[in-house]
Amino acid sequence: MKLPELFLIGAAIAAAQPVETAVVVSRTVSRTSRLPAELYPYMKVDLRAKVTGFVESIDVDRGSVVRQGQVIARLSAPELAAQIAEVEAKAAAVDGQRAEAEARAMAAQSTYERLKAASATPGVIAGNELVLAEKALEAANAHVKSLDSAREAARAAILPLRELQSYLEVKAPFDGIVTERTAHPGALAGPGAGNAPLAVIEQQSRLRLVVAVPEADAAGIARGTVVPFRVPAHAGVTFRGAVARLPNTVDPKTRAMVVELDVANPNLTLAPGMYAEADWPVRKARPSLLVPATAVATTTERSFVIRVAGGRAEWVNVAKGGTFGELVEVTGALAAGDIVVKRATDEIRDGSAINVR
Repeated sequence: MKLPELFLIGAAIAAAQPVETAVVVSRTVSRTSRLPAELYPYMKVDLRAKVTGFVESIDVDRGSVVRQGQVIARLSAPELAAQIAEVEAKAAAVDGQRAEAEARAMAAQSTYERLKAASATPGVIAGNELVLAEKALEAANAHVKSLDSAREAARAAILPLRELQSYLEVKAPFDGIVTERTAHPGALAGPGAGNAPLAVIEQQSRLRLVVAVPEADAAGIARGTVVPFRVPAHAGVTFRGAVARLPNTVDPKTRAMVVELDVANPNLTLAPGMYAEADWPVRKARPSLLVPATAVATTTERSFVIRVAGGRAEWVNVAKGGTFGELVEVTGALAAGDIVVKRATDEIRDGSAINVR
């Protein structure tokens, strides 16, 4: 037998070799993707003085548990105290002047009423005496009213100073833990970012779990979804958080959406700054196409499945997605119901005859 005839016989045998096939199925799938995450305090504040003053005392230190409204530090402001004393002295002086003016007004009222009664008898008083008494009464009452206005102005001037004085007691804005203390008695403190905070307070009974979710996995998640996660500090323990804040925007640099979950932490088991791994639930908005994992052949140049059409092999380029048991998600020019070779290999050439077993 000649050599070309042997090649033809071998090709015929290869073409006649039966292959096992599978059907492309469409199914709505969900899977979990393990994503890195980090824990943050639910609230954090750099506690600064609202007015400039010297620290008299600071009653907390790193690790102190504080309650909302608790005094953290007390300041002294000698200049403010002097201003308050000056304004109070002016207010007291106005009060004294008003008391005198009110006494004169009462005397003028009495004189006017006496002269008015006497004027009922002709010839008892001169005609202009009653007029002069009435003018004196009006002037006295007007003086009292002007001092009333001055007294109100003096009291109004005290109020903002009293408010500033109340700021000399620096209080915790919420329940939390002091994580930093940077001030000591005698230090000068004041408002503004240029001044160091007196202390840093964090709310740790609730935490934020921040997860950067890849764009491909960000669809279909809803607020309230419970997501399990773990931290290296507590090996073997699974914690849970609920999706609370979805920005609905993808960072163009990282191609990820930063999602925040609320985590209850009443016993302070977890701590801000801890690294975590979250089992992120991935839900596809549309059904996925699935084939047996063995139906996808991979070379250095491509991944493909071999579709059987008209008794011949047709290579179809695909991209692999998630794995679900023995099936794998694929995207490409396929449709549900297509027949593919169950165990694909590049030895089955594109366009070659297929004998379905």
